[in-house]
Amino acid sequence: MEKIIIIDSNSVIHRAFHALPPLKNKKGEVVNAVYGYLTFLFKAIRELEPDYIAACFDVSKCNFRKDLYCDYKANRQKAPDELYYQIPLVKDVLRKFQIPVFEKEGFEGDDLIGTISKKEIDNLEKIILSGDLDNLQLIDDFTKVFFLGHGVNSADLFDGGKVKAKYGFNPDQVIDFKALKGDSSDNIPGVAGIGDKTAINLLNEYSYIEGVYENIDSIKGALKEKLILGKEMAFLSKELARIKTDVDFEFNLDECKFGKFEKHEVVQSFEEFGFKTLIPKIPGDSMGDNLKLF
Repeated sequence: MEKIIIIDSNSVIHRAFHALPPLKNKKGEVVNAVYGYLTFLFKAIRELEPDYIAACFDVSKCNFRKDLYCDYKANRQKAPDELYYQIPLVKDVLRKFQIPVFEKEGFEGDDLIGTISKKEIDNLEKIILSGDLDNLQLIDDFTKVFFLGHGVNSADLFDGGKVKAKYGFNPDQVIDFKALKGDSSDNIPGVAGIGDKTAINLLNEYSYIEGVYENIDSIKGALKEKLILGKEMAFLSKELARIKTDVDFEFNLDECKFGKFEKHEVVQSFEEFGFKTLIPKIPGDSMGDNLKLF
């Protein structure tokens, strides 16, 4: 079975930026997020041996979720400028590797990831590279998540069983968990007064929030009152947490074939960044005849 890795680029860039010291190039520009992004990507290529690679990005904070709930992600502090100016640098390196970049106004990168991951392509395994737990909802028989751990050199490969063992619910219950408990990082409200344990217990009993509210009369006391008062926010939160899987954008799997890059261009770019330690780690030696080294 062939394999594609789909990079949740904004998530990886943010995690790399905060995980690494402020590395600088010869111009004095901070390039730690670029270095960390590439380190994690190389680890994934080495361990997962993909046939295809795609990279997805957010375009702006303006998207359909803000239309649904104006306070979506409103509590997030603006990241330092040193992070934002590295995003185009990452895109430039990806293009040198001939890895296509996908983004679309009005949607988050997660929605493009979701759409790619649910495409029905025979004999193709999809693995999402991310540091964002939201993507766990996309796991199915053909999709896994390579989840970034501490730093940029550790990661765990999640399938449905591992999600259940670690968090107590199945991948398709991620959005229901957030519907009940909320998500402070994205400012998703959830139901006031419901925490992790109660949310998991409700999902184990009723599977989804629809089941919770269909059986609301069997729930007693203060919990019932919280759920009744929070019903509107629960269903709104579920929509905010749900990754779209039907975004209309051009995607051609063949264009994602990995290995057809000019190595000397990548080496030159790494030298400009000051990434000399990464040059020997550039993937390609085992990529076969499709790789153009020089």
